[in-house]
Amino acid sequence: MYDHVIWPDRFSPNTSAIYALNDIDVRASPEVVWKLLVDAENWSSYFPAEDQVKILSDEKELALGTKYSRVTVGFPMSLVVTEFEPCRRLAWATTVDGDETRSSAYHGWVITPTDDGCHVLTEETQQGAFFLEELGHKHPGALYRYHQDWVERLARAAETEAAMTPS
Repeated sequence: MYDHVIWPDRFSPNTSAIYALNDIDVRASPEVVWKLLVDAENWSSYFPAEDQVKILSDEKELALGTKYSRVTVGFPMSLVVTEFEPCRRLAWATTVDGDETRSSAYHGWVITPTDDGCHVLTEETQQGAFFLEELGHKHPGALYRYHQDWVERLARAAETEAAMTPS
């Protein structure tokens, strides 16, 4: 059994309009996967859809409390890292810039070591009128598909990196 995201009460999947879970086994160490995840400004090197990520503080990588911005599928968002356990857990809370409905989301990653590398699980919940309209009504299933593409590309990038690194 794999661990799951630790949800703040207001973001629980039990009370969220939109929820997605995606996971994958990766033939690379948790350290290799972690390095790719915390290097947010370079996510586009393996996941081109995330090509507008900017850390808003002095950090070079995500860390607990890091504030950053990103444009996802055309929508500008503000984010803050709320959970940071190196090589194990990473999560952030999101608000949509300019959204008067104050819609929000919570996205977490859990990395579990395995005999062959690691298991990567990502979960996200979304609340509010903006997400319900954009993803619930206009594009049902889009969050799941987006994250599935992300985890698959992350796995390929990590496995490529691991193959290039001597043991």
